[in-house]
Amino acid sequence: MDFPPRELRDLQLRVRTEQQTTEWKTRYAVRSGVEGTVNEFAHGHGMRRCRYRGQYKAHLQHVLTAIAVNIERLSGLPPAGEARPSRQPTAFQNYLDQHKIPRPKSWRTLGS
Repeated sequence: MDFPPRELRDLQLRVRTEQQTTEWKTRYAVRSGVEGTVNEFAHGHGMRRCRYRGQYKAHLQHVLTAIAVNIERLSGLPPAGEARPSRQPTAFQNYLDQHKIPRPKSWRTLGS
């Protein structure tokens, strides 16, 4: 097993320290939302390959797919003024609750 060069190790330590700041976590929360949307388009809606030839037709396909996804997302929202229904706890969350182990509301709160 080789150790990384000192420069790389120092860079890793500096980045890991920076990742514990509130400012970095706020920026990353936005980025993770964007990455989730891109992943949904690439894998869920087949946007890695175009059905049509030509830049204009490909662009039109992307725009229409985005409109369809937005309509789909909006249709899943509760009417204005109503609270969203809470999700059922996962099996792991049930395990933690049964053993009286406290669980954070979000994994993002673990480091703070």
